[in-house]
Amino acid sequence: MEPKTAGRESGQYPALRRDVRGVGIVAGTCLLTLDGELPVDHLMPGDRLITRDTGAVALRGVEVHRVRTEAILFTGGSLGHTRPGRDLVVPPDQAVFVRDWRARAFTGHAGAPVPARRLLDGEFIRKLPIAEMTLYRMIMDAPHIVYADGLELACPGRAPAMARAA
Repeated sequence: MEPKTAGRESGQYPALRRDVRGVGIVAGTCLLTLDGELPVDHLMPGDRLITRDTGAVALRGVEVHRVRTEAILFTGGSLGHTRPGRDLVVPPDQAVFVRDWRARAFTGHAGAPVPARRLLDGEFIRKLPIAEMTLYRMIMDAPHIVYADGLELACPGRAPAMARAA
């Protein structure tokens, strides 16, 4: 039996982008950890995130940065029952793992990470005006799909400086 991997170079889905500008999890978003759902603002190195592709993964670090950008609003339930569990804002380039007709339409796979901007429908998934937001980048040893308020978000793994040093 082969493990189901999502967004990993060795998996059946396209590799997650290594370009991480404008990618991150907005302050206040809750991520699923071994300690339950915790706001991304409270996560620290050593916390263990629950991932779609590997199970529990140790968080190596957290990068925090402010950006001025458009945002994409996912209305609660817009990608299926409790996906996301409440309204959720993400930056336009943040990859969202989709497992429905959209994945097949965009990538030809049953499930795949797709940039949020490509999922706009104007009603349930819509663009918000440009605003300043705090983004948290999860630093892990490899790319993973994490659970954010019920939505599956792609995290690119190592920070660019860490990837070069390795």
